[in-house]
Amino acid sequence: MPANVHPKPVFRFAPSPNGLLHLGHALSAILNHDMAKESGGRFLLRIEDIDLTRCTPQYEQAIYEDLAFLDLAWEQPVRRQSQHFDAYAEALARLDAMGLIYPAFLTRGEVKAIVAEHEATGRNWPRDPDGSPHYPDRDRLRPTLERQELIRQGIRHAWRLDMKKALEQLRAPLHWQESGDGEQGILPADPAAWGDVVLSRSDAPSSYHLSVVVDDAIQGITHVVRGLDLFHATSVHRLLQTLLALPQPFYHHHRLLLDAEGRKLSKSSGAASLAMLRDRGASAADIRNLAGL
Repeated sequence: MPANVHPKPVFRFAPSPNGLLHLGHALSAILNHDMAKESGGRFLLRIEDIDLTRCTPQYEQAIYEDLAFLDLAWEQPVRRQSQHFDAYAEALARLDAMGLIYPAFLTRGEVKAIVAEHEATGRNWPRDPDGSPHYPDRDRLRPTLERQELIRQGIRHAWRLDMKKALEQLRAPLHWQESGDGEQGILPADPAAWGDVVLSRSDAPSSYHLSVVVDDAIQGITHVVRGLDLFHATSVHRLLQTLLALPQPFYHHHRLLLDAEGRKLSKSSGAASLAMLRDRGASAADIRNLAGL
């Protein structure tokens, strides 16, 4: 390709079919669609349905109906994560070959007890940007033979990134280019703030962190446009992209829509769905106005 010819920008909207879309989803979908159109780029749809227990075909169909109602057009075929577990397994195997992951056997209850015991002495336990405690180092320090025996016994486990070892692989500090509604410019990444993040669980072949960087690379995503609630997670994504030699997209983290109590709109909090607003007579233009567009 000639040096003065650049590939088209590629944007994506990537919802999970575990509930009905609400105004917050509409904001993200419309921004991706409109930014792709304005830049002469492409708009892709990805269905993030790794959680097979909560994601359903009914909710997936509702996503298509909601986006069509918003007059958004996306390229076919749609990428569905549940059809690409092998790609995530391959990425995990590459990290394993580098000695950067380990099996984690502690249950949530055990982690909670360890943290509570530590903090009962008046000491703080490190927590990630979302407020969750870092995973204890017990499994990371567990001897190899003991790990192998626990796996042989069929003890349920997740696979976690050894953050300390992973950071030792870096040849230079990590950054990302941000153009969103918060900080802008070339920003430093701080993956250590997250501790030993989960990359795969016994009930899910990949975590959000791993699957999103693999999917973005496979789909050729050049611009990641998503909510500010995922701003700090970008640090982990930049680390995984570097370790796996994947391309680095541009990032744009947009404002969040809040409810009357100042909380982010979410499926779990019962935010009014797009389907509900549509049934009340709202048009696509009304949805844009309600989302502040």
